[in-house]
Amino acid sequence: MVETMFGALFHLLGSPHIMGLMLVGVVCGLLVGVTPGIGGKLSIAMAIPFVYGMDAVAGAVFLLTMHAVNGTSGQISSIMFGIPGDGDDAATTLDGYPLAKKGEAARALGASITASGVGGIIGAIVFAVLIPFLKPIVLQFSPAEFFLIALLGISFIAFLSSGDKIVKGLIVGFWGLMLSTVGMDPQTGTPRYAGDFLFLWDGVSLVTAVLALFAVPEMLALGARGGSISNVAAEDKDFSYRQLLSGVMEVPRHWWLVLRTSIIGAVVGMIPGLGGSAAAWLCYGHAVQTSKTPERFGHGAIEGVIAPETASNGKEGGSLLPTLFFGIPGSSGMAVLLGAFLILGIQPGAKMMTDHLDLVWTLIWALIVGNLIAVSILLVICRWIAALTFINGRYLVPFILLFITVGCFTSENQWQNLVILVLFSIIGYGFLRAGWPRAPFVIGLVLGGQAEGSLHQALQLWGWGFFLRPLSLVLIAMIVGLMAYAVYRNLRPTRRKSEYVS
Repeated sequence: MVETMFGALFHLLGSPHIMGLMLVGVVCGLLVGVTPGIGGKLSIAMAIPFVYGMDAVAGAVFLLTMHAVNGTSGQISSIMFGIPGDGDDAATTLDGYPLAKKGEAARALGASITASGVGGIIGAIVFAVLIPFLKPIVLQFSPAEFFLIALLGISFIAFLSSGDKIVKGLIVGFWGLMLSTVGMDPQTGTPRYAGDFLFLWDGVSLVTAVLALFAVPEMLALGARGGSISNVAAEDKDFSYRQLLSGVMEVPRHWWLVLRTSIIGAVVGMIPGLGGSAAAWLCYGHAVQTSKTPERFGHGAIEGVIAPETASNGKEGGSLLPTLFFGIPGSSGMAVLLGAFLILGIQPGAKMMTDHLDLVWTLIWALIVGNLIAVSILLVICRWIAALTFINGRYLVPFILLFITVGCFTSENQWQNLVILVLFSIIGYGFLRAGWPRAPFVIGLVLGGQAEGSLHQALQLWGWGFFLRPLSLVLIAMIVGLMAYAVYRNLRPTRRKSEYVS
């Protein structure tokens, strides 16, 4: 095992051809990641014709590195302009964009980019460590556990809305849950709440909903307010490499959070069907839950940038595990990557463990080296990117709104999504003006469909007895404990205030 591991590393670093393809893949992946609406799935699909007939190892390294670094640059638009590239990046927007408003975009970018790179590396390490223990771990999870894990993520809504906003947060979260039921019924296969509108048969577009709820309202508010994104004048704020370095140092300063969220992200990535959005939101909720000052989140807490970014990249190593060894894609992006692997002649399955272990280790090292290259490139250029937050919004808003519209259309090539973008943007702007939380909506929309599908499968397999499975009981106890603590935490300030007044 050790000989194969280091042999794969020397083969990777010693091949100019593979390293050149990796560099091209990293650059392409970063460009795709920073563009809202395109996503990793489309980038892999577009690259498949270029790798057809290529050497299997070189082609696999190129595609994997291009896919893995998408999330490393996706947070740039989230932090700079409040424009999430997809559901994974929406969690980063909650604290990243407020930091940019404070004139600390370089600090937020330094922390998020470093956290992404570290998360990707730890995810690859978790994958490598778990190679001898793969089968029993992956097979422990069934639709029953998928349903309860989705409920666990939904329960974090209570942590994202504190004090008098908890009722508002629950209302917005349940609205997201309701919209997650739009589309084809998983039981009967008939359209539900979609009528004859074919574009709704696959459900409400996540990219469109995220852009409408987060990006457009912020741009409308910026246009109405005037001035720049940053509320601090450029001459009064240092956005040099010094501030960028201070963001980089936040990652080792919060090393325990980085380690926890990276491992959680990798484990969530191993579970087919949950995906990167679930990992990001679960870890954001975990960061809020474990913080001694949860009231800072949503207003520019650096931990709110670090946690979802480590999770988003950490899950790439985890999702590669079932894809390679069981032929079960760990995410939608990995599903497209699996098809590309088959075209290259790579047959996932048990033989990957015995006959092609060198390829497995090459892909693990490709994740690590690719993330290091991506972080190095982004840290060099971020000093100039951060300066955009000090440009007058009158010049930025039209281009950014055009950027949002193009991203919304290209995500699914459905012009009807532009109508949904306008309708949801009006609602999102109303939420912004009224001070209602918007993050619970995305949690409900992302996890609601997963929870419903898993519930139907679990009922077919075990009936209502699936709640009594050992792992189910553990997850139920976690959900109950989490909700009880959320209620206690939200009631405690009121009780203290009343005691003080009396």
